[in-house]
Amino acid sequence: MTASRLSIRFGKGGLTAALAAGALGFVAPAAAAEPFKLSTPGKVSRWAFVERATIARAKPSRSARAVTRLSTRTPEGTAGLVLALERVEVAGRLWVRVRLPILPNGSTGWVRREHLGAYDEVRTHLIVDTRRFRARLVRSGRTVFRARIGVGQGRWPTPRGEFFVRNRLRGFADPVYGPLAFGTSGRSAVLTDWPAGGFVGIHGTNQPDLLPGRISHGCIRLRNPDILRLARLLPIGTPLTIR
Repeated sequence: MTASRLSIRFGKGGLTAALAAGALGFVAPAAAAEPFKLSTPGKVSRWAFVERATIARAKPSRSARAVTRLSTRTPEGTAGLVLALERVEVAGRLWVRVRLPILPNGSTGWVRREHLGAYDEVRTHLIVDTRRFRARLVRSGRTVFRARIGVGQGRWPTPRGEFFVRNRLRGFADPVYGPLAFGTSGRSAVLTDWPAGGFVGIHGTNQPDLLPGRISHGCIRLRNPDILRLARLLPIGTPLTIR
């Protein structure tokens, strides 16, 4: 069919209209599907190990700006994991938006689904109140743990926002950390020169008489019996809200 015959068939501007309507076999690019929510703290949240080092991007596209590079290992040597927030399919490829362990706190990025392992589910949500010096753990909508805590001093504040529990650590040579610690995705905005970049931990203490209060460099301290009790209830991958 010639261009003149197309003009007769579709009138003035007929070629443009024909192309838009697919008269010449033109197919518009498929739109991305609506994102599917993967995590609701305290109900069901999903996390996954990073199985291949990958780039987290600002949008679900290989051409989008790189936000950060995710490793398969944490600075502490444990398996790297991310909290999965939502997924979307774009041009036949699945992307997952994840919470990132970088500054500024609260950053997220999109990674290709095939670079992550299988989802694991948690129904827990740890909530830290830095004004009232309290921590509580919610599981399936019910509070199962409460404790008084120590938080960061004014010059080294505990960062507020949405994070997740990345790992569980034991065997410290220094008793200041108590018998056990949880590493989080939160980072100090002022102690960036600390080893591994100043990640915020949740750990025990050898100075329980200082709790509760503003006593730390940004970490969250619990009495040793409380951190051991929390360890029985808190799985890795748990969303963490610091207020």
